[in-house]
Amino acid sequence: MGNIISFARDSLTNLVSRMGTGRDKASASYYAFTPLSDAELLAAYRTAWLPRKIVDIPAFDAVRAWRDWQAEGDKIEPIEAEENRLNVRGKVFEAKVKARLWGGAAIHIGTGDADLASPLEIERIGKGGVKYLTVLSRRQLSAGEFDRDPASEFYGQPKFYTLTAGTTAQVQIHPSRLVIFQGNTQPDIDLIEGQLSWGDSVLQSVMDAIKQADGTAANIASLVFEAKIDIIKVPNFMASLANEDYKAKILERYTLANTAKGINGTLLLDKEEEYEQKSASFATLPDVLDRFLQIVSGAADIPATRLLGQAPAGMNSTGESDLRNYYDRLSAMQQVEMTPAMHRLDEALIRSALGSRPADVYYEWAPLWGMSETEKATVFKTKSDAARALAGGNGQSPLIPIDALSEALVNAFVEDGSLPGLEAAINEFGTLAEQEPSEEELEAAAANQNAAGLSAY
Repeated sequence: MGNIISFARDSLTNLVSRMGTGRDKASASYYAFTPLSDAELLAAYRTAWLPRKIVDIPAFDAVRAWRDWQAEGDKIEPIEAEENRLNVRGKVFEAKVKARLWGGAAIHIGTGDADLASPLEIERIGKGGVKYLTVLSRRQLSAGEFDRDPASEFYGQPKFYTLTAGTTAQVQIHPSRLVIFQGNTQPDIDLIEGQLSWGDSVLQSVMDAIKQADGTAANIASLVFEAKIDIIKVPNFMASLANEDYKAKILERYTLANTAKGINGTLLLDKEEEYEQKSASFATLPDVLDRFLQIVSGAADIPATRLLGQAPAGMNSTGESDLRNYYDRLSAMQQVEMTPAMHRLDEALIRSALGSRPADVYYEWAPLWGMSETEKATVFKTKSDAARALAGGNGQSPLIPIDALSEALVNAFVEDGSLPGLEAAINEFGTLAEQEPSEEELEAAAANQNAAGLSAY
């Protein structure tokens, strides 16, 4: 007799329980792709709170802290002013929202060029060269022929996009003039169904979970109306219903009784009638709804503390680890998706702000996780103590030249905002290297040199 349980077709098969066979009920399950129409996406976004939050929250959190430009002070201010003039932060947020909702969006870099079908030459952009930024959704841009040249910078992307919205004639736009944001990216451009070159809406893969949660909540809300039922037993009720006068009188009688009863009123009944109340139990329904909402949270990859605004569950739980993981994922998305997509825009922005492209200008995404005042004070003290240790003292030689250490410490405090106004104060009063040493400092330096000389013998 052969083994009843065996491995076949890379799956576990059990002939007795019918697992893995054609009669296994689970074998009839399969995944089918049913794309959501634009009308369904729009209705879900406008009428239901879960789809709207799933679309908006990651887009908002990705730009909430924005970014910190790294350069000399006289270069940072013009760049930030140019960002404000063009509303770069707001445009990126709008594009991210539309990309997550529709599956794709783009920001058009407006330079005033008449021929939008030609590539954008970043090097030719001068001061004030970027005139405007326009957000275009996937519904307004249709992709042209794909670039199949492996040596091309735009391999796998359309050679051009056609702007189909507006009252003017259709306009072809070269992809170098667009900052492209995707929703959920397509695995293979050759297998794309529907909108070419664009991704899927983020709601596509979570809509089933959303519907299940919304349906559960709606059913629980309906049960509230049946939470308490009054039951009245009337003698000879069914036998008397054949009389039409009895029907009218019974309806009138209990309508009057319910009107008089209300919530705190008195119910008038005949002596032979029996009255009782039955209440529905809602003890386990909150747990059921919470489970469905947790499924939505997992499907959307947004922690429940952020998506639902609820307190963390579990003893001594603060939800900090969930939020940290979420912000770490967003930080990775900024580096992996947003930074490459915005590269041309940033290069054009720097040239439009400064009139040139200094090599030392770059930016870093600001941390998404904000520290409390206590944590900030602890970090400040740790940095200060470390600086004192590096500076030496008490007969010990400094590990780093004092002037260099001072410059580095000033930069660190300016970047993290520990001492507001420090940069302006340094510009007014000078750095440590620019100060005249006091008599006490000269005496201390002489003592350190003497101590170093004695230790050499």
